[in-house]
Amino acid sequence: MNDAEKKIQLRKYKLFATGLFVLMVVIFVVTTILEKRHPAHWIGYIRAFSEAAMVGALADWFAVTALFNYPLGLKIPHTNLIENSKDRIGDNLGNFVVSNFLSPSNIRPYIQKLKISHFVGEWLSKERNQQNLVKEMSNIVLDILNKLDNSAVVKFIGNKAKEMSDDLEINQILGSGIEYVLDKNDHQRMITSLSKQIKDYVLQHQEIVKNRVKKESFFLIPKFVDDTIAEKITTGLSSFFEEVEKDQHHSLRNEITQKLYAFSHEIQTEEKWAEEFRGIKNDFLKEEKINQYSKDIWESIKKSLSKELEDEDSALKKYLQKNLTELAENLKSDEKLQYKIDHWVRVTAYKYILRNTHQFGDLISSTVGNWQGKELSKKLELEVGKDLQFIRVNGTLVGGLVGLIIYTISNFFI
Repeated sequence: MNDAEKKIQLRKYKLFATGLFVLMVVIFVVTTILEKRHPAHWIGYIRAFSEAAMVGALADWFAVTALFNYPLGLKIPHTNLIENSKDRIGDNLGNFVVSNFLSPSNIRPYIQKLKISHFVGEWLSKERNQQNLVKEMSNIVLDILNKLDNSAVVKFIGNKAKEMSDDLEINQILGSGIEYVLDKNDHQRMITSLSKQIKDYVLQHQEIVKNRVKKESFFLIPKFVDDTIAEKITTGLSSFFEEVEKDQHHSLRNEITQKLYAFSHEIQTEEKWAEEFRGIKNDFLKEEKINQYSKDIWESIKKSLSKELEDEDSALKKYLQKNLTELAENLKSDEKLQYKIDHWVRVTAYKYILRNTHQFGDLISSTVGNWQGKELSKKLELEVGKDLQFIRVNGTLVGGLVGLIIYTISNFFI
């Protein structure tokens, strides 16, 4: 029911209560005249009823009117109570709501019934909701990306890169990396591959070896001798590297491993290597280069992310929707996850409400206090005025009955 309908209803009940009062006045006047002209016994009873009914009607009219207005415009003390006491009413109403509706015993049963996980799981399981959520998330992130100050982001990335690089010891990282590879024994595959490649290279380039032997040989040594020596060298080298290739415990492998460990330790401990890599780092990470790297990185990230967010069928959106589907299934089927989420929501909501109950009271108090007094009176009268008119009606009838009883007692017992 809107305010216009409430006003019509209130006016109707006011007319009814006032009409009943007018009826009592008419009856009182008529019975008074009749009693003077024709003093019948029964007229006195009706006159007493109407007289007392008028008094009751006027008294209750005054009481009801005094709540919302000054009766007949007269500023009688303790009238127009709503307007004159709105601040106190707001405070009392706020305290009443907090004490009776936001107490721990009242809110706990409702908090315990919260099952957010199941509701969210059901909502997320619908493809349309998933698409809308991904779309809204994409729009929000895209809007943030477009509003970001590019120069500020580039500066931020550059500063963070500079902070990280100041403590970056490349020699330690490289040495530790070599040790990690050696500890995992992954360098053996590299030795195997290199041995095979060297073996194949020697076998495929025997002429180079022959020419080299001939070039280094003496003039008097026959060609077949040089060829034989070259063949022996080629065969020996290829056989040696074939052994290295196939034998995982070959002495050369162990020797290479030890040399690499020694080199790793040297890189990490000797100052010359620290200085060498520090110089490389400083040359590579000069301020202008860092700024350029930061700009390139940010432009690449922004371009790629914007494209993924704008494209309806992008891999990023498909990935997000896939994860939302998995999350929805987990929320509906995983009881442990449901308990964790619901328990966290309940505890958080319970603590938040209890911690801020005074703010609810202050909100109600300030809202009522900020209303204009006349406006508050009108609002309350629209809400409860109809029922208050029945007080006037009851006052008229009850007053009449009391007057009739008193008149009867006075005639028969006094």
